[in-house]
Amino acid sequence: MDKFETEVKIVEVLKTVYDPEIPVNIYDLGLIYRIDVEESGSVSLDMTLTAPNCPAADFIMEDVQQRVESVEEVTSVTINLVFEPQWDKDMMSEEAKLELGFL
Repeated sequence: MDKFETEVKIVEVLKTVYDPEIPVNIYDLGLIYRIDVEESGSVSLDMTLTAPNCPAADFIMEDVQQRVESVEEVTSVTINLVFEPQWDKDMMSEEAKLELGFL
């Protein structure tokens, strides 16, 4: 298994996960802080939310879990929900900023 190729596939599926209140995927929003792929296929991700009290938190986390698990090379997924550093709009990709009118 090529860890880099698996990470690319994981990023692709993460780009299909959306916060229901924001028309930009969570990866381009900058909510994924770290993706760690082990040789065994186990994946650990650090992610955050746009706000600690995000009403869609459970929905988003479950969606991330299911989609990352759907990547063929992935054997297990651990999602660490972190709030340090605190998310802000500067973490968004240029495309996300453009889409949301921040540019």
